[in-house]
Amino acid sequence: MASVRDVLASGQLSAGETVQSFETEFASYCGVDHGVATSNGTTALHTALEALDLGEGDTVLTTPLSFVATANAVRLVGADPVFADVNPSTYNLDPSAVEAKIRTLDGDVDAILAVHLYGLPAPMDRLRDVADRYDVPLIEDAAQAHGAEFDGDRVGSLGDVACFSFYPTKNMTTGEGGMITTDRADVAERAAAFINHGRDDDGRHQRVGHNFRMTDLAAAIGRVQLQKLSGYVQARRENAARYTDALRDSPIRAPVEPNGYRHSYHQYTIRAEDRDDLQAHLSEYGVDSAVYYPTAIHEQPAYDDVDHGAPNAEQATEDVLSIPVHPNLTDRDRTAVATALAEYSHD
Repeated sequence: MASVRDVLASGQLSAGETVQSFETEFASYCGVDHGVATSNGTTALHTALEALDLGEGDTVLTTPLSFVATANAVRLVGADPVFADVNPSTYNLDPSAVEAKIRTLDGDVDAILAVHLYGLPAPMDRLRDVADRYDVPLIEDAAQAHGAEFDGDRVGSLGDVACFSFYPTKNMTTGEGGMITTDRADVAERAAAFINHGRDDDGRHQRVGHNFRMTDLAAAIGRVQLQKLSGYVQARRENAARYTDALRDSPIRAPVEPNGYRHSYHQYTIRAEDRDDLQAHLSEYGVDSAVYYPTAIHEQPAYDDVDHGAPNAEQATEDVLSIPVHPNLTDRDRTAVATALAEYSHD
């Protein structure tokens, strides 16, 4: 609140020094050279694709198990989304499925867009191998994965460019906002111009762009939230560990965290054969739950013209259920959730 008051008192409410400071600090947190703040996570994705010069006639391979914004951004730049199936244990893109899908396209792919779903990094080493083999950029949708790590490196530094969301439910927030991170100066420069109507440093409009800028009010919140992010992620991980202990020897499948991965637990997503029964049981114990996502993207009406056939993703939409893992949970809350899970397992 004090940081926001300082911005209000300054009279500089948009695209000022507070935004620039937030960009620098967030890029440093991720371990990259450049950050470009945007108005939300969807505009970050849209802008990153534009900055990579993707557009009409291009093909972007991505996951069908994500929030629809991932695919919408591809369509918004005029490109065509193509979906490969996910690993049934991690819910992230399966590199073998990615390569198989590319072969069906005769190698005609222009980018790979990986999502770090629920806060678990995608298998970026194997996806990078595929991207390099076909000489295409690898993009991270890290909207749910602030603070997650892969082989000791933070998400946001694992692809050619990465995109974050700061929506209120995310691991950190600016109210609404997004961020692009990259080590590529050319991508950062094009992104910064695109969010400001295509304007260059001399004030000339070199290309068509949007007003996707972040406000200094949002950036002021973000700078403070960033200082707290490590604590938030640690609290989520501790909550997750409590649940995982409660699910040992349970028919309910807990999230996985493979060796070398550090899950940031935007969601703690469990899996059960009778998901609806489990959800009703949790509700009786006063435990809220939600399904992310009840319909795969390729099964949404807006995408009925794309190829279907992602059985792992489709099955996951029938089985997954997310339970409270946010850092404001009390010990009493955690005990209530763990007890409800244990009671279901022993019924």
